[in-house]
Amino acid sequence: MTSWIRHTTIDCTDAYRLAGFWAQVLGGTLAEDDRPGDPEATVTTAGGALLFLTVPEAKTGKNRVHLDLQPQDRSRDEEVERLLALGATLVADHRRTDGTGWAILADIEGNEFCVERSAAERAG
Repeated sequence: MTSWIRHTTIDCTDAYRLAGFWAQVLGGTLAEDDRPGDPEATVTTAGGALLFLTVPEAKTGKNRVHLDLQPQDRSRDEEVERLLALGATLVADHRRTDGTGWAILADIEGNEFCVERSAAERAG
């Protein structure tokens, strides 16, 4: 028997706040029993679950693992703008004039993630 990934765990300074950000990003839901100040919070999405754990250490370097997002109902550029409005920051812009490429953003605690082109953009 093989193992399955139950959820991806992300260390942070405020589990509930960061989980709330990612719930908005992914259109997911927080667990019913998650509350502000809890040491952990879970976001469930159609693609899986993210578990956020409050830890005492601050983030000190580049992520060793990161998420790559592919918009489902909008373009890559529209998604980047939406995420910036939610509080993300642009770390590096690898979008090219021919429409290819990606953008690297950071969430509200500095964790990097990428926004790639939508399936429609890849097909067109």
